[in-house]
Order: sequence, then C-alpha cells, then structure tokens
Amino acid sequence: MFNALKIEPKIKDLPEKPGVYIMKNARGDIIYVGKAVVLKRRVTQYFRSSPKPVKVQAMVDNVDDFEYIVTLTEADALTLEATLIKKNMPRYNILLKDDKGQGAYIRIDLREKYPNMEITRHPKKDAAKYFGPFGGGLSAKSIVRVIKTVYGVRTCPRSMRAARECLDWHIGLCMGPCTGRTDERAYRVAVDRAVEFLNGRSAEAEKIMEAKMNAAAESLDFERAIEYRGLLGMLKGLSERTLADLDIRDADFFSYVTDGLRSAISVMPVRGNKLLPNGNYPSADASESGDALASFLLQYYANNPVPNEVYINLELDTEPLEKCLSELRGGSVHVRVPVRGQKRDLIKTAEENARECIEKAADKELRLREQTFGACDMLCERLHLPSAHRMECYDISHISGTDKVASGVCFIDGSKAAGEYRRYRIKTVEGNDDFHCMAEVLTRRLARAAEGDEKFSELPDLIVIDGGKGQLHAAYAVMKEAGFDIPMVGLAKREEEIFTTTSPDPVVLSRDSAALKLLQRIRDEAHRFAITYHRNTRMKRINTELVKIRGIGEKKSKLLLKAYGSLAAIKELPLEALESTAGMDKISALSVYEYFHGKEDN
Repeated sequence: MFNALKIEPKIKDLPEKPGVYIMKNARGDIIYVGKAVVLKRRVTQYFRSSPKPVKVQAMVDNVDDFEYIVTLTEADALTLEATLIKKNMPRYNILLKDDKGQGAYIRIDLREKYPNMEITRHPKKDAAKYFGPFGGGLSAKSIVRVIKTVYGVRTCPRSMRAARECLDWHIGLCMGPCTGRTDERAYRVAVDRAVEFLNGRSAEAEKIMEAKMNAAAESLDFERAIEYRGLLGMLKGLSERTLADLDIRDADFFSYVTDGLRSAISVMPVRGNKLLPNGNYPSADASESGDALASFLLQYYANNPVPNEVYINLELDTEPLEKCLSELRGGSVHVRVPVRGQKRDLIKTAEENARECIEKAADKELRLREQTFGACDMLCERLHLPSAHRMECYDISHISGTDKVASGVCFIDGSKAAGEYRRYRIKTVEGNDDFHCMAEVLTRRLARAAEGDEKFSELPDLIVIDGGKGQLHAAYAVMKEAGFDIPMVGLAKREEEIFTTTSPDPVVLSRDSAALKLLQRIRDEAHRFAITYHRNTRMKRINTELVKIRGIGEKKSKLLLKAYGSLAAIKELPLEALESTAGMDKISALSVYEYFHGKEDN
C-alpha cells in the first residue's frame, strides 16, 4: 500500500496546472512518469479513486512518494514526460523494446554530389532522406542489394578520388563514380530512379531484374541467375504489399490494446503505398490508454523519422501531440482516427497484431514465472526447504593454485541479482586446495554478516556449493563453526546429483525439472563469474610483469598476451619469434628476450 503519511499532505498542495508527475518507491527509484492536463485532478485519481485496473493498482502499491514539475502547456508536459521516461526507464512506463528488434533504415544524402546508400538503425536529423523501417522478411540489406544490382548506386564511404575501382564495380554493382567511370549527371539519374524505387515504384526494378536473370541464364552463369531469381522473388513480395485503391506516401498506423493487466502497441508503417513490416511493443504501462499511446508516440519518434500522417485507434486530444510531432519533423503532421475504409482496416489489423503480442507476452511471462518463482517452489518441495527466495552459490577458480579467486553470486526469486554478486581474492591458502579456499570464502562472508555489515546482512535461504558430498560437508562444517545454520546443498557436475546435509543419499531430479535447471543456472553463473575474475586477475599480474621490461608498455604487453596467451609461453619464445610478432620491433623483442633469459655473453 502507498505511503499515505507522505502522500496525502502533498496531494492537497498540487496545482491545477499542466505538468509531469514522478512516482517513486521506498528506495527512491523512479517507477513511473506521467503527464497531466491538470496535475491535482490526475494525481488524486491514483490514490483516491477505486477500483483501479490491476496494472495501475500494482504501481500505486509501490509508491512511497511523488514529485511534480509544472509546465506552461500540455504539449510541454508531453515532451518533458518523454524525456524523463527515456532518461529513467521507469518500470511501469511503456519501454520501447520491439519484440522483433529495431527496424533498419536506408539513408541517402541527396545534397552530396555522388550520394551513397548506407544502412542504419539510428536515423538522425541531418537533412538526409531515410527510407524504412525495414525488418522481418524484408531486410534493408536485401533492398540495398537490389538497388546496387539494378541501378549501380554506390554503398562505400570511400573518397571520390579513389586510385582504382572496387570489387562492386568489377562485378557490375556500382557505376564507379569515385574513379570517373560515370559522370555526375548519369549518376544522379540512377540515384533519382533508386529513390523512386524506395518511394514505392518497383515495377521498373522488377523488369530490369528479370532481364538480368534471363541474360545470366542464357550465358550459362547459373550462380548469378539464381541470385537474381532470389532478388526478383523479394521484389515481387514487395509488390504484394502494395495497398490497392489507396494513395498513402508516408504514414504510420498505431493501435493500442490492453486486457486490463498487460498492454501492447502495434505500428504499421506505410511508405510509397507499400506496407512495411510491423513492430509490436508489449508493456505493463500504468497510464490510461490515451495517455499511454501519446507518450509512446513521443518516445517512438525520438528515434524514428516522423511521417506526414499518423493514424491511431483511440480518441484523444491530438492538438498537443500534433504540435510536438510537427516540431520533431520540421513540418506539419496530422494525427487522426480513421472511421471507415482501408485506413480503418489497417488500424483493425494493427489491433489484431497488438492482441497477439499481448498473448505472446502472457505466455512468455508464464514461462518465466515457471523458471523462476515456480522453480523456487518446486525446489522447496523436493528438498524440504522453508524458502528459496534468496540463493547464493560460491565457486573457486585458479590454475594449479596460482591467482586463486572465488565468486559469490546471488539469485532472488529465481532470477539473477547482479547487484548482490561478490568477488573474493584468496588470502590464506597456499597451493591447490579448493576445500580450504571454500572454507576461507564462507568464513569471510559469514563474518561480515555477523559484524553487521549492511552489504552482507541479508542471509541466504539456501547456499549452493559446486561439488559433491565431500565439498558440501566441508563447507557445512565451516558454516556451523561460524555459528550459522543455513540450508546448504551441493550439486555434483557429472551426474547432476543434489547432495543435502540431511540425507546420505543424493536427490536425483529429472533433467527437465525446472528446479534442477535453476540450480544449474546459479552454479554455472558462479562458475562464469569466478573464471572471469580469475582471468582478469591473471592478465593484470602478467601485464604488470611485462610492463616492467624496458620498452614494453601497455600496448605491446597486450599484443604479446593476445598472440601467446600466457607469461609461460612468452618466456619460452626464441628471439626470432618475438621479432616476428605483429607490433613488435627488434629492440623491444630483444628487451623481452633478455629479461627472461639474461644477456648473452659476447
């Protein structure tokens, strides 16, 4: 439940002006950012109106305090909200994470004398033309390949005064303007035709591609003909996306759908009368539907070119949204709700995509819950544990007793809690002795808890040891000696048997068991974290040794380590091998050789 003692007095002081409100949890983390036409009315609704949608109630239950910023207009509030969401990534706001990945764009700067094409996922406001987004079965890379094949537009960023032609020119994929193989006028005609193609006119490209395919087949160049056939098939697929009886040059269609707990937004871009692959964005946003959609649009267009027209499925006050989008575009933008015809059909299709996205998100959430909370419950049941909320696992890493380190990783409710990971450098153990290394690590960890150290104060519900019965009982004895009685298990690698301190026989779980997979994940994570720390420690020691050598600095020491892997290998190298190492000169090579072998007597 929210902190009424803090919040109620602040509600009374809220102004009746537009602005942005910022919800925080007990740790001071920002969990939600929203905009309001009237701050007092909007924020009051969260804490006094009832009942609330499940997702809104979940957010309110975590609110400990809130702040607000007054703005002059609703448009200013909308812009500020988008900025704060992007900066803080609050848990209960829509996050721009497309379930199929960010679409790619094709960039052409027509201001250049000989424009080139490049693929980017991050359009900029640089006056160049961006075409897309492309994704799914219609990749930007394939589109660029078609344009190079048909029109010969260059893709290289090279200087226009190149000494010789590149491979693309030799195989007929570039007109070669950088070496004067074509003049500016002819090249500009090719670029203009490529732009027409990107604007939706693909009939000409299909004819040229089909002619090239037939010519290659007639000349028995079957490999090239097969490539052309594949590109021709992609072109015909692009033609099938043409919207009949509708003239839309540049528009996006957005639909917001919610089931009360989850929500999703689907976007369907239309460019040059052709429907491009859609993007779906699942979310557990705690806003009202209209506010969530408006907020999303500002976030979306912060990273994507703004079209002339934007169509949505919800009735809302579009004036502040149009103002913000027009400023982003540098020209007028119209936001509308279509009521009939093909545009309405596109909105309906986007709604179906959004509903499907919600269903997939629900299935994914269920699978994730089974792997985390469900696996913890199963583990408690099979091992007779009171709780597995917090699990810690420890592992030792070294090479023949050198550079000994240990890792301590933590899982909370079955998921990684990286902020709780700990690294240990072994201080008291000589040689190769994993038992005593583990004893030192557990002793230090539990001693810090006994001393009241806040970073170690929360004890685990279960400690997992990487090893069998011997390692487990040795670690358990150390824990008991420290005055603690925490459930502890050992996971043996070979048979993946689980050893406990309460039975001489191991517990054997099915290989498909979510509980076993959880133990394997935390064991493997501890192993990975320990190896990484050991590698860094060892490389730092070796690097420190090498930079002691006259003429060897950080750069050359890294070159040697990258080439030979270890200090022992470098020590055994003959002078000739050191001299032939990339990045080494004869003087530096001699310094390294003499450091390890001493100066030769003359």
